[in-house]
Amino acid sequence: MVSALDDEQKPLEAGMSLSVEALGKMDAYWRVCNYLCAGMIYLHDNPLLTKPLRPEHFKNRLLGHWGSSPGQTFIWVHLNRVIQKYGLDMIDLSGPGHGAPAVTANCYLESTYSEIYPEKGQDEAGMLNLFRAFSFPGQLGSHCTPEVPGSIHEGGELSYSLSHAFGAA
Repeated sequence: MVSALDDEQKPLEAGMSLSVEALGKMDAYWRVCNYLCAGMIYLHDNPLLTKPLRPEHFKNRLLGHWGSSPGQTFIWVHLNRVIQKYGLDMIDLSGPGHGAPAVTANCYLESTYSEIYPEKGQDEAGMLNLFRAFSFPGQLGSHCTPEVPGSIHEGGELSYSLSHAFGAA
């Protein structure tokens, strides 16, 4: 997670406690997570877009839902802020099916994914490995799987999440 979110510096306006600097860091983190989500779903090559996009850079078969990714990453970045600010002990239960890109992107950006899977390090080669592994048989599923750090169940449907939330509460 982007650290050093100082909620007391440079308030946006009177009565707000989120600083301009903190908001900028959260926005940058959110945009990177969304890029990682899009890359996992769509890209087979050219992960840093160092070359103009060409048809061969895209995957032939797309799985995963882009539609749920920005919302999930938005929630994640704001939950991280309040967890850090208040020292909360909590979990995030994610329910959208095929929403694994959002969870995986955050785990990757926070380094927990690369710690377990060093071949998917935080460099261009690691990012390419991550993108190619996503939704590929025998590798990274399009649903959150137990191989994703922090995932406690297979799937992603709302009913699974509700049963886990009930058990956690």
